[in-house]
Amino acid sequence: MSTAVEDRGSRRLAWCVAQVLRHAPDHIALALLHRLDRPARKYLCRDEWLPASAVTLLLRHGAEADRHYIARNPHVVGRPLPGLPGPARYARRRTPPELLPLLRAELGRDPADGPLTTGELTGLLRRHGIRRPRAALDVLRLPYDLDPEQLAAEHARRPLPPGSTEALLLVADLPVRTVRTLLTAPAAADGRSWHRPAVRAVRMGRLTHEELVACVAPARRTLLLGHLPAYPGLRWTLPEQAGMRAAVTRALAPLADDPRLWSELLRHAPGFPGPLPELVAAVTGGTAGSPAGPAGADAPHEDLVRAVRRLAPTAAEPATGGVERELALASLAVPMETVEEDVRWVRDCLDRGLLTGADVVRHKLPACWALDEEHWLGAVDHPDRHDRPDAVLAARAEADRLFALALGEDPDAWWRVARTLPDFAGTLPHLLLRVTDGDSVSTRP
Repeated sequence: MSTAVEDRGSRRLAWCVAQVLRHAPDHIALALLHRLDRPARKYLCRDEWLPASAVTLLLRHGAEADRHYIARNPHVVGRPLPGLPGPARYARRRTPPELLPLLRAELGRDPADGPLTTGELTGLLRRHGIRRPRAALDVLRLPYDLDPEQLAAEHARRPLPPGSTEALLLVADLPVRTVRTLLTAPAAADGRSWHRPAVRAVRMGRLTHEELVACVAPARRTLLLGHLPAYPGLRWTLPEQAGMRAAVTRALAPLADDPRLWSELLRHAPGFPGPLPELVAAVTGGTAGSPAGPAGADAPHEDLVRAVRRLAPTAAEPATGGVERELALASLAVPMETVEEDVRWVRDCLDRGLLTGADVVRHKLPACWALDEEHWLGAVDHPDRHDRPDAVLAARAEADRLFALALGEDPDAWWRVARTLPDFAGTLPHLLLRVTDGDSVSTRP
């Protein structure tokens, strides 16, 4: 049985690893998860801020104990992941009686005479899933025999509508390969619901953000997913939005800060049929050629232009605020008497434009508090929202940049940061410098 000190250490390590996982690529996240011992892994699965991609990786590659603890994590909200009670809600649905005559006429037979074939099911889904998944979910309550390979071939020949794709992600037990195919629709037109299957795939735990970036086609959709326009309906939660932006930014890393390459990206994105990594490789390799696409696709839509501008690196703006800004930056290193007073001060500085989320990540100490927005923006009633979203996104983006710049693809360096973080009293840049210089100050064995 573990002692109270060991238990506290496991809790703190799990909390800090959860913060680091927000900024780690998938292969690094897997390496970190495999290095955790059983007590720390248990607390990680119960962590309030566990990222969506980390949940997916734990459910996919973890043990039965991991799925047990995640299924009982009350903070894994908005994501009916495999093993959680969410999909059972759809299993209780029944096809409305008034829809049966219509389906009988479309099929040319009674659905009760035998299970629907993949071809029959695909035909019904094409007609009943144009926008929302409700009608497609009703269709999927009929008995059917679904061949994933044939479904993928049918979708490749003529893409299913977004509502039907979303319904399949919700209730059908599809292999990952088929899920990736369903999110590829180069010939489909963009309607108002095109993004819903991508959001649902992440929220259902079918794919991580990084896997989503690798498979979504055409490329312009991936760029738009990095900055979805603010319309009502299903959208990224704030942590999901930060994770998606981080994954898209990693895919765009080969462009660096070359304005010519970013201009070429925007020029070719509207009509490029493949996924974003292929577009980036073509642009950097000079093989993109001249833009080709449907009529009217040569000029990028304003939403696409706005998304690319949000993702492109920008020159640092000259600091304003004078002495007040210097005092605000200095105050980040001097915690006030109470947490509430500290939060009020930081929020006031953010509102007055003296600080940004990036400033907090760079200057606040200790580093574990800088990475956790709750320590400088206050607790929220729901972990998927915050009343200062721009500050949160800026802080996450700056932390992503610092981690990538300092640690790169070295799993050992990421692990040293995670082990050092609970006991480190300095800022995040200082921590990264000490760890990469081989001078860790961790007191852990």
